[in-house]
Amino acid sequence: MVMSGTHRITGIVLYLGTLLMVWWLIAAAAGPNAYANVQWLTGTIIGRLVLFGYTWALLHHWCGGIRHLIWDMAYGLGTVERERMIFATIACSLSLTVLLWIIGYMVMGGGAP
Repeated sequence: MVMSGTHRITGIVLYLGTLLMVWWLIAAAAGPNAYANVQWLTGTIIGRLVLFGYTWALLHHWCGGIRHLIWDMAYGLGTVERERMIFATIACSLSLTVLLWIIGYMVMGGGAP
């Protein structure tokens, strides 16, 4: 039940995060000043936490979708298997989020905005 609610909440977070991505794209098209404002905001601690949360929501929603796809094929429906898949979804989404951010910082050269 909790994972179902979390899946729905991450869907809402993805919707709101997509609005931020649209703002970023519009700012990129609007010119250097508008783009610099968005880059400044995403470079703050709050901005990075929001981006990290958006990344986790995206990956958690994706892992939850894969879990549901497996269940739709009638696998993993037993009590023990279902619990293992729930913990795997959480572990996978957190691990992929951290890994993606580590790779992102390595590519960006230390994360300097």
